[in-house]
Amino acid sequence: MKVYDALVDERLRMAALLESLTADQLARPSLCTGWTVHDVAAHLVTYLRYGQVKIYLGILATGADFDRWNIMLTRRAARRPTAEIIARLRAGAAARTTIPRSGYDPVLTDIVLHDLDIRLALGIHRQLAPDRLRVAFRHLAERPSPGYSMGHRLDGLRVTATDTGWSHGAGALVTGPAEPLVLAMAGRRAALGALSGDGVPILRDRLAGQAPRPALRHRLAAPLRVLLSPPPRERRARAAVLPE
Repeated sequence: MKVYDALVDERLRMAALLESLTADQLARPSLCTGWTVHDVAAHLVTYLRYGQVKIYLGILATGADFDRWNIMLTRRAARRPTAEIIARLRAGAAARTTIPRSGYDPVLTDIVLHDLDIRLALGIHRQLAPDRLRVAFRHLAERPSPGYSMGHRLDGLRVTATDTGWSHGAGALVTGPAEPLVLAMAGRRAALGALSGDGVPILRDRLAGQAPRPALRHRLAAPLRVLLSPPPRERRARAAVLPE
């Protein structure tokens, strides 16, 4: 299956999941700090109708502060009723908007992470397709797009998924099932309890610490780097297939 096709499928699955939730479940905190399940749903529709020009303008308007930008857009979208958000997610499931010159990997990674944010917070089980989870693992470990606030989180760590055999990096070991491992890589402290290894305390300290806001020149450097040196063409191509 192509990465784009998997993205469309995940959006439709998310719409079905959200439609099945009660008002109480929608109001509960997700694993994404500061966001309820309803807020996460709102975030997922913020870029569906965005064109590349709007994304560039957003980067300039916030000084490439992607966290601030996402919060602003999500707050606005979260004012809508959940039913309307679900309808927008279904209607826009085939949207092709991406981070400039980054392909679909970061977009699929985003919805995979937020699927876990919602389901694990609510105790809802689903067997996430390993190839889709692999996209998230690879994207976060190898070359995360500017929208992911990774910083030096994984420096000096070897992250290894016990159920799939995926591994990346060198140094103190952080190991566990792929789902909580990917969540911890993405900054979710709630996932650390499912992990083990001498690198877990290091990762816990990094996630607990409040990283200083990077200077403007450093924030702008990240999207500029992608524009000048994008991921390999096969990672960006519309026809890119999911990894094994």
